[in-house]
Amino acid sequence: MTSLLKPAIDHVVIHVGAQLDEAAAQYARLGFQLTERGHHSLGSSNNLAIFGTDYLELLGYEPGRASARAQLWEMPTGLGGLVFKPTAAPDFRDAVAAAGLPVAESREFTRPVALPDGTSPDAHFRVTHLGPEVAFNGRVFFCHHFTPDLVWRPEWQRHPNGATGVAEFGIVSRDPARALAPYAKIFGAAAIQEVPGGQALLAAGGARVLVLEPGAAALHWGDALPPLPADGADRMVALTLRASLATARAALQAGGITPLEQPGRLVVPAAQAFGLALAFVE
Repeated sequence: MTSLLKPAIDHVVIHVGAQLDEAAAQYARLGFQLTERGHHSLGSSNNLAIFGTDYLELLGYEPGRASARAQLWEMPTGLGGLVFKPTAAPDFRDAVAAAGLPVAESREFTRPVALPDGTSPDAHFRVTHLGPEVAFNGRVFFCHHFTPDLVWRPEWQRHPNGATGVAEFGIVSRDPARALAPYAKIFGAAAIQEVPGGQALLAAGGARVLVLEPGAAALHWGDALPPLPADGADRMVALTLRASLATARAALQAGGITPLEQPGRLVVPAAQAFGLALAFVE
């Protein structure tokens, strides 16, 4: 099976609803340097933690800025968005559809970015969402950056916890093979491999999208996981970042957070990370 493109994670989304202030304060305690609050032309707002080639997004809305579209952003609190890098081709959406995947029409939007020099130019994006039936009960989409220089800025890429990028995006599924099968149509079968208790989609830079059975996920992230759906539905549950463990441990302790110690990793329980297990590995 040929591939449309190679998998590369652009960013990950943590939905926090109307609790953006609380989430931003907590993620600062977790050792992240967050960008100033941004406001999308679609009505949502965010704070970002920028890494080397990807980033973490706290996404929600401010009650005073909630638009008629605000309901689109009121997802359950927790990890809710897996975002890949697309090609820049204007017909990328049509290529995804031709590959046999359910896909919505692409949309473009903007967000003013407050720069250190006092200016606020608009960052410009085009997003292409896959259908909900293949999105692990969250959102999976592609984000093209027309203005990447307004996102990946060196002054925003230094974090007290030492985080440098996404290592693992964790999903729980009772049937990992079924959940990941659609992605072979885009990324090719060679990008998916068997792992103990599930399957992994191998992305650029050594990152992995791990789709694990509940028992395997519990072994991997321990007691840090959020509650799983009672009906056995798929759920996005965990995020692992690369960092110096000594640096991450010191930053967490400075923020009053005691992580769970596991061999080769530190894990922050979901109750302290807005609904997801948050881990750090070397």
